[in-house]
Amino acid sequence: MFKAIASWWNVLMGKLGLAAGAYEAANPEAVYESAINERIARHQELKKAVGGIVFLRNKTSTELEAKEKELGEVNQQIPVAVQANEDEVALVLLERKTTLEGAITALKAELQKISVQAEEAKKSLISFQGEIEKLKRERDEMLAKKATAEARIKIQESLDGLSTDADIRALDNVRENIGKLQAQADVGAEIQGGGLDSKLARVREQAGNLAARAQLDELKRQMAAQSAVGTAAGGGEPPKTI
Repeated sequence: MFKAIASWWNVLMGKLGLAAGAYEAANPEAVYESAINERIARHQELKKAVGGIVFLRNKTSTELEAKEKELGEVNQQIPVAVQANEDEVALVLLERKTTLEGAITALKAELQKISVQAEEAKKSLISFQGEIEKLKRERDEMLAKKATAEARIKIQESLDGLSTDADIRALDNVRENIGKLQAQADVGAEIQGGGLDSKLARVREQAGNLAARAQLDELKRQMAAQSAVGTAAGGGEPPKTI
């Protein structure tokens, strides 16, 4: 039975721990504020304790000063009583001197201890105050990082929400239409080059070229014949033309 209760308790504590962890993750500012306020409360308690130690040190120091002053007065009174033959007074003064010297010794030792405690307590107080300021700076830095990270996530989510599928499809359609137009132009050119009119034009062009070539050849033959007749009649070389 005890094992079952212990197991149930562990499960409950685990769930509470998970719930607390989820709350802390969702509310970091509240967690930091709680931690800072708790340390401030402890700092106030520590400050009161340090104040009590300092008060005790000052009280002991004042008491010591009073005892030392009284001892000085007793030391002055003792010779006067001895010279006046006031033996009873001198004895009382001597006893008082002994008592004061013992009290002064004890007060000095006590004051030394209290002074050390007071200095250590003040150092702890200053150090604890530094920890609070450090935690405040950490809070500001971490919350700033959190805000920056959340802003970046929102920007990324916004960018993710801007789909480029429509733009891509539009560009593909434009490319496809341009390609079809080019194909149509190529087909027109091919059909035009392979038609009857085109072939007839090419034949006529070739025939014209052949007629022109024949005329050129005939002209060259005639000029060569004339040149040969002139050479034979003159009995020499035909005049050179410049």
